[in-house]
Amino acid sequence: MTEREESKKKIINRLRTIKGHVQGIEKMVEEDKGCEDVLVQIAAIKQSIHKVGLAIMEQQASSCFSLDDHVDKEKMEELIRLMFNYSK
Repeated sequence: MTEREESKKKIINRLRTIKGHVQGIEKMVEEDKGCEDVLVQIAAIKQSIHKVGLAIMEQQASSCFSLDDHVDKEKMEELIRLMFNYSK
């Protein structure tokens, strides 16, 4: 399995985990669980989503910097825009 395929698999697994957490929060709300418990879970999801975003940016950066010495200026500018928009 290539590094890109491995990275993709990890990202998909993280997204599935996040989906499970969201479903758990939905159930907590339906069952009138405490506000503090729900907010702790929401904070965990926010952190998980952030990590997925970073992993995707890392993957994009890796594709911009190939093993040869040539760096595609357009790809680099696209990566910079992506990073800037993500950090807002």
